[in-house]
Amino acid sequence: MSSLKSRLAELSPERLRGMGRGIEKESLRAQPDGTLAMTPHPLALGSALTHARITTDFSESQVELVTGVGHSAESCLDELAEIHQATYHVLAAAGDERLWVSSMPCRLPVDENIPLGVYGLSNVGRSKSVYRMGLGHRYGRRMETICGIHYNWSLPGLGSIEYFDLIRNFRRNAFLLLYLFGASPAVTASFVAEREHPLEKLGDDSFYLPHATSLRMGKLGYQSDAQAGIAVSYNSLESYADSLEEALTKPYPAYEALGIQDLGGGYNQLATTLLQIENEFYGTIRAKRVIRRSERPLHALRERGVEYVEARLMDLNPFESIGINADTARLLDLFLLHCALTDSAPDTPAEIAAMQRNQQTTAARGREPGVCLERDGAPVALTDWARELLSAFEPIAQAVDGAVGGDAYACSLTEAQACVAHPERLPSARVLTAIRGEYHDSYLDFVRARAEAARADLVARPFAEKTRARFSREAAESLAKQRQMEAADRHVPFETYRRAYMSPACLRLP
Repeated sequence: MSSLKSRLAELSPERLRGMGRGIEKESLRAQPDGTLAMTPHPLALGSALTHARITTDFSESQVELVTGVGHSAESCLDELAEIHQATYHVLAAAGDERLWVSSMPCRLPVDENIPLGVYGLSNVGRSKSVYRMGLGHRYGRRMETICGIHYNWSLPGLGSIEYFDLIRNFRRNAFLLLYLFGASPAVTASFVAEREHPLEKLGDDSFYLPHATSLRMGKLGYQSDAQAGIAVSYNSLESYADSLEEALTKPYPAYEALGIQDLGGGYNQLATTLLQIENEFYGTIRAKRVIRRSERPLHALRERGVEYVEARLMDLNPFESIGINADTARLLDLFLLHCALTDSAPDTPAEIAAMQRNQQTTAARGREPGVCLERDGAPVALTDWARELLSAFEPIAQAVDGAVGGDAYACSLTEAQACVAHPERLPSARVLTAIRGEYHDSYLDFVRARAEAARADLVARPFAEKTRARFSREAAESLAKQRQMEAADRHVPFETYRRAYMSPACLRLP
């Protein structure tokens, strides 16, 4: 604790006020009956390839909303709400579609009928679609429809060494975020159709685990058996980059058998390696850097170092219209500051394996009374460890409140501590209470009702005409930019582009 206090004392108010955070939030478009919307990404929202704030993720039916960098939790969430409003107004004008407000998907069609994202005829656009084709072959399209919130965070003055110290501590303590903010303890039956699973029946169309926090982050969620064999080291930028490069360049037999192209010349995937591109690497947190045009992310990290981290384990909160609230964002800030300010020993293979077990235990059994995790080779009660961490956040909350004014961070921390003391207040518990008590054991009916409530709330909020005009202008500009890219690529064969972009030389410094 003394080292934390001394490091905290060295943090100036200016640096604390300079914390940057941005949000990427995924949501499926769904019909009122809870089935996946099969319509194309609405043209009125602009180009999914080039729009800075409204795009798609894996599926054409999966909207991704992206904020800029905000220097307060409130400003970041205000921007996210505004992007939601713009999206909902377009959806409302076109019909009855709404955004699914749960991380686990709505009622899905058979796997091959889940539409892949479409990004036009430019080489960049085609590569994005081929990449998604590869993901579908490798992991199944159902898994790729799982949605979440990515929290991008930076602190002035941190370099690559400090960011990797933070990343190791984040991974050690990530169970706390799953416990506090996991909100996916149940799924619709279509998600687990024809799959073996340990879930219990809940009504006619739902399955669940009684003490689960986040099925999204558990064994049925965003996981990859193939990637489990990647020995990624987080002990330095160099070791991280080297281990990731191996996964990006080493052929994987199952993917070699699939091949890059099918017999008709269509593309199955971008590469036959364990990872097609860097974004395919699944993890609870990533080291990130803004990239230049046509630059590989790994090259950018090696050349210019870590610029921010991307926390990737947050579920959508179905009780919030935009999926997250300010208390959650402020607790994330405190968590990440704590990770940056505390000692961070190098990780080991044994500890990495224990971290994975802790994640699976928390995801599936986090609210089970007396459940234990592993710490330093010994069992520790999850709630005891959670209380210890939250107590350690108290001086950090005081420092941030002192820098920004008010007591919002202390209040957010108090709320988190209350949830540990009263686990029935956790989002995962509230979801199950509502499903059982109000929606006749139907996950689908619960999320449908929450989605309609979110839609009604955001459409009813004031939305200035000048804001609407700005989003319309951005949509039009993004479509024009896509057309320009397609025109510029007209004489460059896609295979030529693919080979150049996928060259191992693009991952390395000269």
